[in-house]
This record gives sequence, C-alpha cells and structure tokens, in this order.
Amino acid sequence: MIDQLIEWDKELFLWLNGFHADWLDPIMLFFTERNSWIPLYLVIIALIVWKLKWRSIPLLLGFGLLILIADQLASGFFKPYFGRLRPCHEPGFQELVHMIKGCGGRYGFASSHASNTVALGTFIYLLTRNVYGKLMIAWAVVVSYSRIYAGVHYPADILVGAALGVFAAFVVYFLYKRLFLKDLQEIHRFV
Repeated sequence: MIDQLIEWDKELFLWLNGFHADWLDPIMLFFTERNSWIPLYLVIIALIVWKLKWRSIPLLLGFGLLILIADQLASGFFKPYFGRLRPCHEPGFQELVHMIKGCGGRYGFASSHASNTVALGTFIYLLTRNVYGKLMIAWAVVVSYSRIYAGVHYPADILVGAALGVFAAFVVYFLYKRLFLKDLQEIHRFV
C-alpha cells in the first residue's frame, strides 16, 4: 500500500513539476526563496506594532512560537525520522526533475516551507477571519506549490508540511486566545 502511495506521489510530482515555462521560472524562484518573504513579514510586524503598540508583544511571541513548532516538527523531527530523499536527490529520478535552483538538503519529508507559511497563514486567518488571512493562505499555497515547481518537494511533502502548519497554528491560536482574549478582541477591532 505504501509503495503504491509513493508511486502516485511521484507521478503527481512529475505532472505538477512539468508545468514550467521560462517566463514562470523567475516568478516561482521569487516565491520559493525565503529572502523574498522578508519584506512581507516586516510589513506585517510593523503594522501589528503600529496598531497594537505594547500589546503586540504577546502576539509577536506567538508568531515566534508558531514558527518554532512548525519548523521543528518538519525539519527537526519528520525529515530526519523518515529520511525521504527530495526528488532532486533521488537516483534514477533526478534526471526527470525540472529545477530552477539548487536542490537543498538531502531530505524533504515534510516541507518546512509549507509548514511555516501555512502555519503563519492559518494563524493570521484565525486571528483576523478576514481578507488579510485569506491572502496569507493564498500566499502559503503559492509558496508551497513553488517547492514542487522548483523540483525540491513531492506533493506528499507539501501536504504533510501544510498539515503540520495547520496543527501548529491551532495550538498557538488556542494558547493565545486562552491567555490574551482581550488582545484578540483588540485585533478584531483594528482589522
């Protein structure tokens, strides 16, 4: 059964990775590069600090905890435990992979990019329940697909990474809501 799921995952990867074009490569490279995210995240942090002032501290700590949980589950636990090679590292398969940059680390299950961006998008959606949260979810979906497009993750890597991100978001949201309900009400007022 597992072998069949792995085969389907590889077939789906080849199909999705096959949707490439020269003009799309730089766009997907932008989304897949972590440094591209910095301006967006700095704007989010600046808006939070500007609107909430000192009350932004628990929320920013929540973001830190969120990324810590999501990233450590994907990179610290799943990747070394399962040891599944990235498509671009798999012998006999890597020749079929369209890549737009380097391959990255040896293992890819589960995707840290998916875990982190989905965690942040889900958490912001849970906090705001508005268009900003939906835009962050859309951002996470595009970033996650860019990892398949770049040839560095199978679809299962992305789906499991996304599930870890959703899990982390709900855990941190529950804690934040429980400890800082008044701040949460303030967030709803300013968005």
